[in-house]
Formats: sequence, C-alpha cells, structure tokens
Amino acid sequence: MSESDIMLKQKLLELLEKDPEFRYAVAGLIGFKEVLDRLSKHDEKFNKIEERILRVEERLEKIEEEIKKIYERLEDYDKKFNEILRRLEIHDKILEEHSRRIEELAKRIEDLAKSIQALGMRWGLVSEEAFRRGMYGIVEKILGVGRVERWTYVDREGFVYGYPSLIDVDLVIKDGEHILVEIKASVSAGDVLEFKRIGELYEKVTGKKPKLVIVTPYAHEKAKEVARALGVEVYEGVSGY
Repeated sequence: MSESDIMLKQKLLELLEKDPEFRYAVAGLIGFKEVLDRLSKHDEKFNKIEERILRVEERLEKIEEEIKKIYERLEDYDKKFNEILRRLEIHDKILEEHSRRIEELAKRIEDLAKSIQALGMRWGLVSEEAFRRGMYGIVEKILGVGRVERWTYVDREGFVYGYPSLIDVDLVIKDGEHILVEIKASVSAGDVLEFKRIGELYEKVTGKKPKLVIVTPYAHEKAKEVARALGVEVYEGVSGY
C-alpha cells in the first residue's frame, strides 16, 4: 500500500470519526450495497426460475404437439371406425338377404321333398300292387303251388306298436308253410323289428309260425345285421343278403 493510500485511509477514518454527516453517508452507501447484493441474488434466482419456466413451457409445447397428434390420430380412428360401421351395415344387409334366400331355398327344398315323398308313396303303392299281382300270377296261375292273399288284422291289444292298430301285411303265400312278405322302398333296423313283431302276432293269431321275407331296393347295413339275427330274409335289389 502506498503512502497516498495510507494517508487517504487515515483521512477517511478521521472523517468517519469527526464528521457525522460523512459517517451517515458512508453507512447509507454500505446499506445500499447490501440491498444491491440482495437484489442481484434475487435476480439470479429469478433468472433460474425463468429458465425453469421456459423449460416447462417448452415441455408444455411438446405435450401440446403430442396431444394434437393424438387428436389427429383419434380423428383418423373415428373415420376408420365409421367406415367399419358402414361396412358392417352393408354386410348385415347382405347377410339378411342371404338368410332370406336360404329360407326361400329351404322352403323350396321342403316342398320338393314333400313332392318326392308323395311321389314315392304313390309309386310304392303302385309297385307293391304290381308286385302282388305278379306274384299272384306266378304262384297261383302259372305254378299252381299256393294261394296269394293279403292278411289284415286289427291289433286291439297293441301287440305290435303298443297301442291298437290295423296290421296289414303286403303278401301272404300259403303252400304248406306260411310266408309273410313285406315290400318296402327302403328298410331300416326298426322296420325289421316291426316286421318281426308282425310275424309273432301272426303266429299268435293263426297258431302257425310264418317265414318272414322283406323285398326292397335298398336295406341299411344295420337292418341286414338285425335281420340275420332275427331270421328275417331280406332280398335287396336282384339278390338276397
């Protein structure tokens, strides 16, 4: 420190000691400096807060951009969803139309089946009658070995079906032995069991055990199996089983 500095320092100290106004002025300056220092610190803190606010605002802007993108995507999804709903409505209409057509086809098939069934029943009756007349001519007129007739019986006890019913056997041939012949368009296992009961009823009524013969264009495999077990002869097509 130089002599001038030392002298200035001593002069200032004397003034502070002897001159109250100078002393108050210096004290005021010292207090103002503290205030300025505090303001400076507050400015630093404020600047930091501003920086944080700016960073938050930047983040908020990014979030707003993301939200905007989400809204845009949602709008696209809404459009796609509405398009899907529109297509589903079209598909529903198509399905309704298909269902209506299927119902119409089912009705036509049902009507056709009834027509075929009616035709089959009519043809079956005609065929049975033609067969019966043919057998009558062969057995009685040509061979002269027996008598062809039709056996009809009122089963009041329900022996065959479990309830009173009219039993009508297509053909009965008597020539030493009695043969019951059933002519059917097709034969199931139930038909064989039914015919077996008719044979048992015939034996119960007449006292004579008949031979059972079924003539058919088609017999189910189960029907053939049951027929073999019960001793019923099945003639399918042009050959027997």
